[in-house]
Amino acid sequence: MRWLITLLFCCLLSACFTAGKRGGDSPLAIYDFGTAPASLLATPRKQPLALEVRAPLWFDSQGIDYRLAYVDAARLREYARARWAGPPAQMIQQRLIQQLDYAISGQGQARCVVRVEITEFSQLFVSPEGSKGVLQGRVVLLDQSRRQVAALDLRIEKAASSQDARGGVAALSAAVEQLAADLLAWEKALNAGGNAGVCSS
Repeated sequence: MRWLITLLFCCLLSACFTAGKRGGDSPLAIYDFGTAPASLLATPRKQPLALEVRAPLWFDSQGIDYRLAYVDAARLREYARARWAGPPAQMIQQRLIQQLDYAISGQGQARCVVRVEITEFSQLFVSPEGSKGVLQGRVVLLDQSRRQVAALDLRIEKAASSQDARGGVAALSAAVEQLAADLLAWEKALNAGGNAGVCSS
């Protein structure tokens, strides 16, 4: 009788340990933008330039968002088993600071502030077989009195290599890399045209 009880107990334990290995119980995948690339600046800044990145609450959770444009583009969906390592606005700010040597707004003696306002940061499915990462928003250059010096509208799209969270993350990461390059090009154009005012580097 004792051996029968022992056998039943072992079977129950086995069931407990294998239940979590089913497809629906896969572990949560955590993503960031990958290892930091080298700075885009050829020479150090002559004067610090601060950065702040803003996003509405619904785009600044840790969920990885997507839209099915061919079904209902106005509905924002979220992957169930994938998350960002942190709020996207904070991750974007960190990556731009790494690549463009910005200071954090409010923590230095920067004369001017680059404010990036994100209004869209999601994977957009144009069909079941095709999607892209979309980063949309606006960049504003502000002087020390918080007056607008210049502005730039953003619409960056990068094709996703796969139609899942992994593909969406890669496409959105590429969009952030493009954002850094676009900001540097914008800054150079403002300086060259004499349109940066007191914010000229």
